[in-house]
Amino acid sequence: MSYYFSTTLNEKNFEKAIEKVTVELKNEGFGILTEINIDETLKKKLGVDFKKYRILGACNPPYAHEALTQEEKIGLFLPCNVVVLENDNGEIEVAAVDPVASMIAVENEKLTPVAQEIQQKLKNVIEKLS
Repeated sequence: MSYYFSTTLNEKNFEKAIEKVTVELKNEGFGILTEINIDETLKKKLGVDFKKYRILGACNPPYAHEALTQEEKIGLFLPCNVVVLENDNGEIEVAAVDPVASMIAVENEKLTPVAQEIQQKLKNVIEKLS
C-alpha cells in the first residue's frame, strides 16, 4: 500500500500552484493550519539550495474532532500533509498523505470510517488538480 497519492499539474508558476491546491482543499472542507517552506528553511539553516518544496498542513475540523474523540493521541498524525514540489524537470507535483495507510499503525477500527472519508476528500483534491 502506498502512503500517498499524487498528480502533476499543468501549472508552471509555483505560487499559483499553491493557490490552486489551497482552493481545492478548501472546496473539500480543509483549511491550511501550517505552511512549511522547505527550500527556504534549508537555505536559511544549512546554506544549501533545494528545489521548491512546500508542505501544507491541511485540516478538516469536523473530521479532526471526530478522530480525536476516538483516539486521543491521533494528533500525532494531524494535520494531513499535502506536499507541493517542483521536480527537476520543472513540473509541479502535488502529493497528499493517504490517511488509511497512516491508520494501519494506530490499530483502532473506530478510525477507519473517518480515515476513509478523509482519504476520499484528499483523492478528490488530487483528481481535480489533474
